[in-house]
Amino acid sequence: MQRQPAVAGQFYAGSASRLRADLDRLIRMQEPKRSVRGIIVPHAGYMYSGTIAGIAYGSVRIPDAVLVLGPNHHGAGEPAALYPEGEWLTPLGSVGINSSLNALIIQNTPLVKVDSRAHALEHSLEVQIPFLQVLHPDVTISALCLGGGDYQALRQIGEGVAAAIRAYGADVLVVASSDMTHYESAESARIKDGLALERVLALDPEGLLRVCRSERITMCGVVPAAVMLVAAGALGAYRAELLAYGTSGDVTGDNSQVVAYAAVAVD
Repeated sequence: MQRQPAVAGQFYAGSASRLRADLDRLIRMQEPKRSVRGIIVPHAGYMYSGTIAGIAYGSVRIPDAVLVLGPNHHGAGEPAALYPEGEWLTPLGSVGINSSLNALIIQNTPLVKVDSRAHALEHSLEVQIPFLQVLHPDVTISALCLGGGDYQALRQIGEGVAAAIRAYGADVLVVASSDMTHYESAESARIKDGLALERVLALDPEGLLRVCRSERITMCGVVPAAVMLVAAGALGAYRAELLAYGTSGDVTGDNSQVVAYAAVAVD
């Protein structure tokens, strides 16, 4: 199956030359690269969140296999939908689906179902792929689109992902795609996001879900972030670091109604 770009020309440039130039500008290359279990990166339009994402991607080593976790903004398809075998297309070309990793995820996570419908229009995973292509042209991916769920269900998925990665036998980077607070003042966003990021940095996925719900923190990718934290913890992660934080107001100059973005590395 071939997944066509849904938001090229909207969230990011539709031409290969422009997209490559944008990514060269956005990715902040750092040496030496860190080998990490997972990262949290934003998924808004590149003009708003690309710099934050670029800081994360420029600081970590991209292995041959990457599992991208994103929220389901449209509600289509299965609650935990793994894209089938095939490839993803972007203006930069195609990225192959890692069939071995896909099979292991299905084998180890009964709640995950193979389903392309959840992915058809979803931008949260798509915007991550060009970053990976530029940094590792031969990268392969697995793509998991996640809806809601209680902590026990998300813990089962995270532990299953960890078991799949162990069985895979090589490094896999888990990318959790998430923006932070939506459509509040920059000041309010920083306060609320500070509470969420405190739980992320404590490697506390259950606490992250709890605080987002109790404080009404509109972190759209809280479910992918929680699953990534569970998986990273099961794989031996011992620390998390906030790499960058910002808001759309940093770009537009309007701090009255912002969307906020964070980059976090977990190793």
